[in-house]
Amino acid sequence: MSQLNSQPNQPDQRESPASTQTTGSDSRPPWRVEGARPPGTTGRRPPAKRPSAWVLLAVLLALDWILVLAYQPTTPVRVTVPYSYFVSQIDATNVAAVSAQGSTIQGTLRHSITYPAQNGTRTTLVKTERPAFADDNLFGQLLSDGAVVSAKPVSSGSGLWLTLLGGVLPTLLLLGFWALIIRRTWGQTTQGGAMFGMGRSKAHKYEATAQRTTFADVAGIDEATDELAEVVDFLKHPDRYRRLGAQIPHGVLLSGQPGTGKTLLARAVAGEANVPFYSVSASEFVEMVVGVGASRVRDLFEQAKNDAPSIIFIDELDAIGRSRTSGAMSGSNDEREQTLNQLLTEMDGFTGSEGVIVLAATNRPEILDSALLRAGRFDRRITVNPPDQEGRLKILQVHTRNVPLQDPADLEAIAASTPGMVGADLKNLVNEAALSAARRDETSVSRADFTDALERITIGAARRIVISQEERRRTAYHESGHALLGMLQPGADPVRKISIIPRGQALGVTFQSPESDRYGYGESYLYGRISGILGGRAAEDLIYGETTTGPESDLEQATSLARQMVGRWGMSEELGAVSALPRSGEESYGSGAASQRTLELIDEEVRRILSECAERAQRTLAEHREQLDQLAQALLERETLDEADAYAVAGINRGPVTEQPVAESA
Repeated sequence: MSQLNSQPNQPDQRESPASTQTTGSDSRPPWRVEGARPPGTTGRRPPAKRPSAWVLLAVLLALDWILVLAYQPTTPVRVTVPYSYFVSQIDATNVAAVSAQGSTIQGTLRHSITYPAQNGTRTTLVKTERPAFADDNLFGQLLSDGAVVSAKPVSSGSGLWLTLLGGVLPTLLLLGFWALIIRRTWGQTTQGGAMFGMGRSKAHKYEATAQRTTFADVAGIDEATDELAEVVDFLKHPDRYRRLGAQIPHGVLLSGQPGTGKTLLARAVAGEANVPFYSVSASEFVEMVVGVGASRVRDLFEQAKNDAPSIIFIDELDAIGRSRTSGAMSGSNDEREQTLNQLLTEMDGFTGSEGVIVLAATNRPEILDSALLRAGRFDRRITVNPPDQEGRLKILQVHTRNVPLQDPADLEAIAASTPGMVGADLKNLVNEAALSAARRDETSVSRADFTDALERITIGAARRIVISQEERRRTAYHESGHALLGMLQPGADPVRKISIIPRGQALGVTFQSPESDRYGYGESYLYGRISGILGGRAAEDLIYGETTTGPESDLEQATSLARQMVGRWGMSEELGAVSALPRSGEESYGSGAASQRTLELIDEEVRRILSECAERAQRTLAEHREQLDQLAQALLERETLDEADAYAVAGINRGPVTEQPVAESA
């Protein structure tokens, strides 16, 4: 019934006017102002927009078909009748004209007939075939009846020129169109492209505009900002460094957990330097066809060199930069390795790429190829860490520029109670708080809105479900057990809020957060933390003599924490100072894997720690049974207790209390 804090992504912050670019007085060609081209150099110009070749072909074919239909002679519809029936019409002197070719006879009647008699339509045009064994004086009888007899050919449809127009011309058009495609494709291929433009880079180019992201829009990560300020200064004042023989790093690698602001930093560098900025995801280089990725890398660097000084930003670099020694060879790996080899060549190859700085971002720098990280390629590696309390305050101030606050001082308390949150988390928190205020039709965002938003983010929205009184009472004791142990354990994080309002998958929640950011945890603190996590289960066992399925999440958290204490942090005398388990999210194989005996010993020590902490929790609650009952009764009456009320009900004085929004749950 308790849940830990999560960590979403870095905010996408607003943009501000960029600074201008200057040049030096060196005799060598200075860095160009964006949009200008140095004398004696040529670059690819964007092609003029022309009608699509497919559109032209469709228009030509449509005109051809229209001409064929317009000039196609209409052949009259004739009714085919038996020869005997045709002879009977001659005997009745009903045939006015006859045209014959071979055994085929076409006739025009004086009076219309209906054939067949019931279902046919009336017509004067008939056609028949004269059998070879017929022995009659058909010609003489027709002449005696005054019929016109001619030997004109029977109508056979369109002429030769219409046949050529409707059949041969479309074929010629298609052949000519294909020849044009091949010619244009060959021209692209010889210039570094690939067939049908597959080798053209998909990077998006962002030119200087009136509003661009700058360092003023980046807050809470000052160390990374200071590292990149030198890159910006070199792009703006290159002569200051060149006269001393200094060179700017070829590449800057930004690493850190998701949401810390790596992409935002890259955009800010481009905005501050006021140079063209090419942005592309590493996955866009790789295609099914081998060689396309390398071609796109060449094309991207060619465009960037033509616009030098410029910046190339490659997001999620690990998509193509993974170490070439990992995994078996396959077609996809071959394409990825060719792309990586081309990137290595472009960044620090024989010709070099002066004036082009490569920024890259990744969440997994440990899996990148060593050749990519060597000096001369990614010379500078910057780790973008989650912000501290002061940094979180600055980020909140950035995101609340357009948010009316009921009390701006609330931001300090919110920043203090959100340890571990990165920029994206804080942006989401501000947005959820604003939505909460808007739902109530408020004119400003209050502390309560931020509290509700944090609860919604960490454990979910409140659920409207009907819970029996007995279930509410059990939940109240469960959460009171968590809270009371949090108040009594030495060095434990203060309890910020207790609630038995169902949210997400939990029927209740107890929030705890430290007074200040913590970067290391002692063994006694971790033992107390596990005891607090098991406090809900201990309270249920103490009051009801049995436990339920409610503490499932508590057991998972406690077991995970105890396993890390034993297997990663060396907090077990039986196992010793050994790191036998991989980090969270990683796997261990081969010689680095723990032995079966070690794993069994880890399991034994984990069970020992959990048993000791569970016994401590139950013993502590039994000694303070009266305070446990008071907390549970207050929760049943109010459903929610904030920090001050919770300590007052329990009769525990924790000294000066700084009212803060909730942070993480115990």
